[in-house]
Amino acid sequence: MKHLYLRLAAAIVVAASVALGATSASALDKVHLQTDWIPSGEHAMYFGGWEKGFWKDEGIDIKVTRGYGSGDTVTKIATGAADFGVADIGALLTAKARTNVPVKAIMQLYTHSPHSLFVLKSSGITNFKGLEGKKIGITPGNSHKIYFPSVAEKSGTDPSKIVWTNSDGAAMAALLIAKRIDAAPFYSMHHYYQNKAAKKAGEEIVVLPFEKVGFTIYSASMITSEKMLNSKPDLVKRFLRATQRAFKWANENQTEACKLHIKKNPVVEQDDCEGSMRATVKFVFNDHSKATGLGKHDDKRLAFTYKHIAAAQKLDPNWDPRQAIDTTHVPPK
Repeated sequence: MKHLYLRLAAAIVVAASVALGATSASALDKVHLQTDWIPSGEHAMYFGGWEKGFWKDEGIDIKVTRGYGSGDTVTKIATGAADFGVADIGALLTAKARTNVPVKAIMQLYTHSPHSLFVLKSSGITNFKGLEGKKIGITPGNSHKIYFPSVAEKSGTDPSKIVWTNSDGAAMAALLIAKRIDAAPFYSMHHYYQNKAAKKAGEEIVVLPFEKVGFTIYSASMITSEKMLNSKPDLVKRFLRATQRAFKWANENQTEACKLHIKKNPVVEQDDCEGSMRATVKFVFNDHSKATGLGKHDDKRLAFTYKHIAAAQKLDPNWDPRQAIDTTHVPPK
């Protein structure tokens, strides 16, 4: 009889432990984060941080999925298909100014734009002025084409003399390497793996960054819905705290971050991931973020950003872009 009581007591303890574990697990806030594009090395901080459990430490059960462009991510957040998203601030400001989409930027990720053109070293092109009369590949709605007139103005180039060639985004690098186009639009952090392919063909890719001619606008930002901001401010605060932790850890542990990223995305190669990530962190950790605080905006750069977006998208130039920003939940500097 004594043994029976002992077995019953042990069973009760086990059952209680299981129930407690289930309760703890169910207590986590489920959150869906959608990025802006395919999971290359520039997203290693999200997938690596997910594996490290940084969001779980904040009581969040996170799921990270790839995006299909910033515009799509903004729409997903607005409709509640995702809770948080990574999107170019240009896409958000455009949607906010036009339709007052119920979405806001809650943390600035890239302090300046990675927009650039890739050219072959063998082409002899060394600046934007050298592109006059040349063919540039482009995809429909690509922001590179939208912003290029401003870049051309700053570099003394006549944008009307550029020949834009519609291309499949996935084939853009191959077209450049095969010399069927003279330049291709890419984010500069994608140089490493694209150049690796070029080297196999006996070529070398040179990057022409938009920001080198003074086109220094904000780019990728973390966004969420106004509903989330109003109804769950504490969740937003915890989510951003974990996000900052993931970025800082990934910056200091790039090899490990990429290993964990590849665990979630096996199609990415380790050296490609690290190459992209080395370039990406420079857009996050720099003199600007030191001055403003990680994730915050500078009013002057925000105004400069909107000025060029408004001109490119034919928006009201007097609209205040701060209507699309709420960084009050970003951890203090």
